Amino acid sequence: MDFLQQSVQNRIIVLFIAAAVDLLIGDPHWLWHPVQGVGSLISFFEKILRRILAVPPRREAPGNKEAAEAGKEQEKQEEKRVKQEKKEKQGVDPSPAERSFHTRERIAGALMVLLVLAVSTGLIFILQTACGRIRPWLRLLFEGVLCGRLLALRSLGEAGYSVRDPLLRGDIEGARRAVSMIVGRDTERLDEEGIAKAAVETVAENTSDGVTAPLFYMILLGGIGGIFYKAVNTMDSMTGYRNARYMYFGTAAARLDDVMNFIPARLTALFMILACYLPGKDSVSVDGKTIRIPDGAAACRIWRRDRLKSPSPNSAQTESVCAGALHLRLLGDTWYFGEVHRKAEIGDGGRSVEAEDITRSVRLMNRTAFLMFAAGILMLVLTGLMQ
Repeated sequence: MDFLQQSVQNRIIVLFIAAAVDLLIGDPHWLWHPVQGVGSLISFFEKILRRILAVPPRREAPGNKEAAEAGKEQEKQEEKRVKQEKKEKQGVDPSPAERSFHTRERIAGALMVLLVLAVSTGLIFILQTACGRIRPWLRLLFEGVLCGRLLALRSLGEAGYSVRDPLLRGDIEGARRAVSMIVGRDTERLDEEGIAKAAVETVAENTSDGVTAPLFYMILLGGIGGIFYKAVNTMDSMTGYRNARYMYFGTAAARLDDVMNFIPARLTALFMILACYLPGKDSVSVDGKTIRIPDGAAACRIWRRDRLKSPSPNSAQTESVCAGALHLRLLGDTWYFGEVHRKAEIGDGGRSVEAEDITRSVRLMNRTAFLMFAAGILMLVLTGLMQ
């Protein structure tokens, strides 16, 4: 059999194993996750590179609960100080010492990206090769299980439902605690609608970040593609903050994550629009009219209009489709670390966000993932037939 045909067949087998692992196992808390290993690498290399290049962080990691609370408060105050200094020094160039420090921070962050990617993908390559030398089927099983653990379809749905269920029971505090586990914003100010809205936004954005983007790279490159993408995404999640500690150090990780997600985010938005036309509709009341959702026409219209209304070049791609499909208004001003961040709203709204919209967003995510998976399998089959 031709090498390319065999490779295509193996990739298809790996993808089906991955889908089974994600849907059947998901991400139980007791089971070690590859991203934990990537996170350990990130922390290790950050510590080493900051020491080598003499760019210490603004504060040391706290060692106990009390220190952690003090550290959080210190970080909030530091962020406020940095923002105030920027306002006061607007138009004034930083000193040579500051520029040198920031440059070294950027270099350290870029080196961290290279080292984390080299070690994580290199280790997976070695393990896959070793499994293949023992038995070819063992390599397929290893790669399939790895890819399944890197997908987050089931776990993201469960996270959304962990917020929905308390809301349906009227347990606002329970829902607020649940949503605080999946969002980075301040949650103590959120009312019932704000909690549901935060959960819907998280599901919509992470449909790409957690499901279809890793799937996209798995279709192209298998397990190596999956771990490469998740390493980049995890580095952005851990260091891509615009605060005193990571403003410059996290630049490389944040920019690479934007590049890696550019095509998948747009493909996901298109598949999400197509998913609106699959069988199975719900109905809601909008301005006194009963409308069937998900609404594909509205999803396309809002996506074309609002897909760039976000500081991130990619996140609003899927959020705008979801807002249009469900006739919701998403985003808007959000509180982070005690300060309000002004964000443009997306969608026309017409009704309040409710708990069942979390169910609808998860259902839309599932359909989108199914279409991406089916398209990937079809592409691989056609590639094999052309040989």
